[in-house]
Amino acid sequence: MARPPLKTWLLDHAQKPGAIWLLAAVSFAESSFFPIPPDLLLIPQILARRERAFLLASVATVSSVIGGFLGYAIGYWLFDSIGVWIVEHLGSMAGFERAKASFNAWGFWLIVGKGATPIPYKIVTILCGVMHYDLGKFAIASVIARGMRFYLEAALLYWFGEQARAFIEKRLMLTMTVVLVLLVGGFLLLHYL
Repeated sequence: MARPPLKTWLLDHAQKPGAIWLLAAVSFAESSFFPIPPDLLLIPQILARRERAFLLASVATVSSVIGGFLGYAIGYWLFDSIGVWIVEHLGSMAGFERAKASFNAWGFWLIVGKGATPIPYKIVTILCGVMHYDLGKFAIASVIARGMRFYLEAALLYWFGEQARAFIEKRLMLTMTVVLVLLVGGFLLLHYL
């Protein structure tokens, strides 16, 4: 059975020397304006060289968090021009307004929850800028969210290889939801004990 052309291209480029820079660029851009998730590059790059799994997860995490600051800036200074267009074309204004309404009560956990799932992270970063959310908390929540997502993918691919790819592609949302519930539950348990 032949591989689809995009998958073939990604796997071929995953073995090239500049692949890590492409991963960094896509991870950065996806956090603020680009529609393609970095997982499409991260997964084949890890499968091509599993010994670099955690280095690649680190590159994706750091680039994504830095790109999140661009998304934050778009929300803070350019929402009425660029931000609205991004939300309308890569998300939904209704969903954005719902998130905005619950942001004051759940801001940090909203960032962690949405940033760890395949839901477009750029919508969260722009929302944080619109809400003028504390940059320190934004950075911490972004590192937790993006790190949790990319390192979980890296760990699964490192230990299970190609078998994990199918699992990640089909059940990433479920997996990240379970991890998030455990994380939030642990924090709440520590807080109230």
